[in-house]
Amino acid sequence: MYLERVALRHIQMPLLAPFETSGWVETERSCIIVAVFGGGLIGWGECVAMDGPWYSYETTETAWHILRDFLVPMVLGQDIQHAEDLSAQFERVRGHPMAKAGLEIAIWDWLAKASGVSLAQALGGVRDRVDVGVSVGIQPSLANLVERVERYLIEGYRRIKIKIKPGWDVAAVQALRRAFPELRLQVDANSAYTLAHVPIFQALDEYNLLLVEQPLGADDLFDHAQLQQQLRTPICLDESIHTPDDARVALSLGSCRVINIKPGRVGGLAASRRIHDLCAAQNIPVWCGGMLETGIGRAANVALASLPNFRLPGDISASARYYAEEVIDPPFVLNPDSTLTVPRGPGIGVHVDERQLDRFTLRRMACPA
Repeated sequence: MYLERVALRHIQMPLLAPFETSGWVETERSCIIVAVFGGGLIGWGECVAMDGPWYSYETTETAWHILRDFLVPMVLGQDIQHAEDLSAQFERVRGHPMAKAGLEIAIWDWLAKASGVSLAQALGGVRDRVDVGVSVGIQPSLANLVERVERYLIEGYRRIKIKIKPGWDVAAVQALRRAFPELRLQVDANSAYTLAHVPIFQALDEYNLLLVEQPLGADDLFDHAQLQQQLRTPICLDESIHTPDDARVALSLGSCRVINIKPGRVGGLAASRRIHDLCAAQNIPVWCGGMLETGIGRAANVALASLPNFRLPGDISASARYYAEEVIDPPFVLNPDSTLTVPRGPGIGVHVDERQLDRFTLRRMACPA
């Protein structure tokens, strides 16, 4: 397939409510939407870099630069047959996995459409529905937290993840366990702790959590291995896993018993699938994390989560969890069994509403071959 043109859009969408983690608060979601054109088809991808370097060093500004000046010129005017080949091609650019993933996912979508198969089929997915949960940010009070979680349970979510930070951890879990003793519950620290906080995690060990996500440094593997040895609860790594090699080393060290796969964090769908396969071979479950994606990125995540070793509910959630208005039609909705339906149409399988995209677009650029 000859890639004729690439278009970039920097969009900003208001969130329904502020989303607070241990390190930052988001009230709007900024990202870059990537569209690739060729053979009368359009492929869509989403670069999940944020405006600030809080989760990652990448931002919308750095990703725009890397896409415009380096990655897009590598593929424009090229005959592309397999999206898997892009990882090797993009290795000339060090780092910048979110920028790479945005373009790579768009090409996966484009090639899947050309072949007349869904993205899930192209990746090797086996499920028609994927289990999902909901992520709850840090709340003003414990009462607010319990009320917010109850609301999501009424909506139909069966797994809850809460953000924690020093001073907002054991008491928050205690409050939820008192209110919902059987709740499938996990916590996410976003690297807010050190080994000096081991007693906190030993206290959390008593509350039957599914996992503790990324408690220590964002680039650490060694200290996580020390912490995991002292806990019954599985540690799940997120920020520490940038590549399939990171996953291999983490499993060798015993740094975790679960891995959260985010395509943007690891450079795209091909790398995500390699991490999935590596973990499957060692009987390590994986799940699909979220970056407050629009429906475009959400569709790609749902397709990825249909692979067989995604054995824990993902942070994918329905569109209405975050947005009053979507850029796809129809939006993703939660099924009664706390799942999202995997789109079966060609590519990502959702219709992108370009009029809605226009409303949220801050800037755009077209790159002809």
